[in-house]
Amino acid sequence: MPGHQVRKDNNMKISDDLQAVLDAIKSAGGTATIVGGAVRDNILGYDPKDIDIEVSGTPMPALENALRASFKVDAVGRSFGVLKVTATEGEEPFDISLPRTESKTGQGHRGFTADVDPNLSFYEASARRDFTINAIGYDPQREWNLDPHGGIEDLEEGLLRHVGPAFAEDPLRVFRACQFAARFEFEICTETLEMCHSLQDELHELPKERLWEEFKKLLLKSKRPSVGLDALVSTGAISILPELKAMLHVDQDPEWHPEGQDHPLKSLWVHMGMVVDQAVRVLADDGIEDEEHRLVILLGALCHDLGKPATTEFGDGRWHAYNHEAEGVEPTLSFLARIGCPPSIVERVVPLVAQHLKPFQLFGSKAGNSAIRRLAVKVPLLDLCRVARADFLGRTTADALAMEDSRDVIETKWLLDKAEVLHVRDAAPESLLMGRHLIALGVAPGKRIGEIIAYSFQAQLDGIFEDEDGAIAWAKEFL
Repeated sequence: MPGHQVRKDNNMKISDDLQAVLDAIKSAGGTATIVGGAVRDNILGYDPKDIDIEVSGTPMPALENALRASFKVDAVGRSFGVLKVTATEGEEPFDISLPRTESKTGQGHRGFTADVDPNLSFYEASARRDFTINAIGYDPQREWNLDPHGGIEDLEEGLLRHVGPAFAEDPLRVFRACQFAARFEFEICTETLEMCHSLQDELHELPKERLWEEFKKLLLKSKRPSVGLDALVSTGAISILPELKAMLHVDQDPEWHPEGQDHPLKSLWVHMGMVVDQAVRVLADDGIEDEEHRLVILLGALCHDLGKPATTEFGDGRWHAYNHEAEGVEPTLSFLARIGCPPSIVERVVPLVAQHLKPFQLFGSKAGNSAIRRLAVKVPLLDLCRVARADFLGRTTADALAMEDSRDVIETKWLLDKAEVLHVRDAAPESLLMGRHLIALGVAPGKRIGEIIAYSFQAQLDGIFEDEDGAIAWAKEFL
């Protein structure tokens, strides 16, 4: 994907805190080089964040003493030559490290040893990094970039290329390739794809916690997560994600899903990627910035059709996937557990998958108020409609393409308008009848109160009463 704009000047903005840390490093006899993502992002024109500094020319004790004289220092990885240094309370710490080499000693992400050597050259130390675009250094004293592996050229060409054999030291880098491909919409070069495939046997040993971090970045930091999802296929990483792998080569009815009919991975995979991309747009339209909330919607979009592989069949001249919403619950639970998704997110995603067709079904049947209230008990309607909007727009039908720039999909707007009148648009209905009402009516505290409240709530959902006075009147008649 050539044509990426890179900065023609090499200057990086150095904050006062960063300059103070650099001065302390110099006082210890060290030479500082800013490394990693901050350098990459600066070249791409983004504001650098998460500053990492590699220090050569001084041993760890001298460096640590100099930094502790002025800053808070957390020796989180002293054995790996890594310190976290906080210059101003409340600000993000700087990662300070000594150059090191890493040697492979066995399988898995822990199967290597690190040898810290403050006298290593930047070129030697950078050879252990994952991709060329992350192996660029910035010399803040001379104000120029150090690029021993051609990372700037790869940034210009939109290529993701591994630095060298050290890539194999950590199989998680296969998933990092996918999330970087998504974030920057870069093409993974052929030799890196081959390296990723060579690591297939080790992917099964990756801790869920590390997988989750990569999936979060893939979904949260990209405008088109579908690029990273496709990279799961091209790198072979999908081999340890059977729930996603099952979505490959599954047909859908061309009337409802013309997208991907001629694609080698078939319509269902293409549709799923389009829906996740549309979910990014929906979140932007609705101004959702909270990270966990965004993940709920994005994962709802990603998982919404996981039930289709098991339910898709051809009959009466067309493809069907009856009951795929309900059948999608189990593979959703399995997939989210496999990638280490926190339970607090899982419990919010599953109802979105199970109910994702309801906005269209209720609109089609012109459902009454009771059905809408009951749906609001099962799932937050605003979030459900966000996933449903993405599902509708993630297709190439004429109606979907015609509404591509619209926030109002007719079916979801109808449901939310109805829900607002019923006061369930923003929150699930709660029982109007309370235990204190029943006690006041002479019901003794105990199990019977809970049973009566449960009966009353069903009557409330059916619209038999709509306020507290109505609930009390219903209770009197019930008693």
